Amino acid sequence: MESTQTLPVLNAEELRVLGVLMEKSKTTPEYYPMTINGITAACNQKTSRKPVVQYDEQTVVLTLDVLKRKGLISTATGGSSRSVKYKHNFAIVFPVTPQEVAVLCLLMLRGPQTPGELNTNSGRLYEFESLEEVQSVLERLSDAEQPYILQLPRKAGQKEMRYTHLLAGTPDLNQEEHEEEHYSKPASEIESRLAKVEQELAEMKEAFDKLMKELMG
Repeated sequence: MESTQTLPVLNAEELRVLGVLMEKSKTTPEYYPMTINGITAACNQKTSRKPVVQYDEQTVVLTLDVLKRKGLISTATGGSSRSVKYKHNFAIVFPVTPQEVAVLCLLMLRGPQTPGELNTNSGRLYEFESLEEVQSVLERLSDAEQPYILQLPRKAGQKEMRYTHLLAGTPDLNQEEHEEEHYSKPASEIESRLAKVEQELAEMKEAFDKLMKELMG
């Protein structure tokens, strides 16, 4: 995995929006590319996110504009909908495989994780055959000429090493060491279904708003 493209340094909003597009392209392809409403709902999910956020639509729109200028996303038009939709270009800009995209996406949306946690959480993004396959992907991402991830120092009482992405620059390890763990449990099947329901509700709201505008017009 060699790339002459320098890794971007993204802020929290950019990481969340880009991560959402990467995630939903695999988990809910029927709603991809995504509308602004769908992206906002996915950013604000209560499940499979660390930290949980509450972005408004304006924040998402501004973030999409920044990511588009950086070449990390693009708009998609066509079909029956007249709404502007968005898709990510991460695997076009950087030479990463679907397995590597899945790992990076999880680290972007959920924060530092162990190989075991990544294997558990990856289900709908990519079906890894074994923990060894996850570890092999982590090695490729960390040993590349331009590393995408970093292995964190082992925490007291922790058996597995944790990994973090480098898409926000090199992390402050002292801050990471003292960061309170608010989200550590892997997502269940119920949580995955809830995330999909939230996505569907956002799409239904957009369709309803569009219908009301047409009726009022």
